[in-house]
Amino acid sequence: MRKLPKALLAITLLASLPLIAQAESQFTTGAGTPITASARLDFQITIPKILFLRVGTGADAITNAAVNQIAFAVPAANVGDGSAIAATAGSGDLGNGAVTAKVLGNNGNITFTSTTLGALSNGAAGDTISYSQIGTTVTALNSPVALPHPALADGATTTVNLTPATGKVINRDARWTFAYLNGNVVAPGVYGGTNTNNSRVTYTASMP
Repeated sequence: MRKLPKALLAITLLASLPLIAQAESQFTTGAGTPITASARLDFQITIPKILFLRVGTGADAITNAAVNQIAFAVPAANVGDGSAIAATAGSGDLGNGAVTAKVLGNNGNITFTSTTLGALSNGAAGDTISYSQIGTTVTALNSPVALPHPALADGATTTVNLTPATGKVINRDARWTFAYLNGNVVAPGVYGGTNTNNSRVTYTASMP
């Protein structure tokens, strides 16, 4: 087999390299003052579209499948007397019926909703408690403007529209604290549960 000359081999190898990261240089000479040389670089940054929603247990930019429960135990002496009942100590990631809520997106307006399948029920007994009896207190956490809570309605979806303060970025969070408003005397039983008897509320964030 005939061997290529070294110079020709070197040229062939250089020509086969991918045409990336091409650098620029300039060599100048002369007797004038000043003498200058220049070279340039091009920069490029690619940012993906992101949307993050957290309600309860979780951490930023991480998907977490845990579903927190908000539970209430009404004392017998207070059934239907209109006194708000706080949730149990273990309810929510912040305890006592409080959860961390956060929405982060970088492409403009966000539609934020809550959806229920119907009023809370106690199963075969056939009694119900309306989601209108669940009150929500919203307080700011880290963002200057707290993330609002979409109202809870029986078998319906309610919506709040989030808009960026500037640009296209929305980054809002809040502490949501839930209470049972206890406005009516109702039949005994366990209403709701763990993804049963219409217990689950689904929150959804949508961005263009």
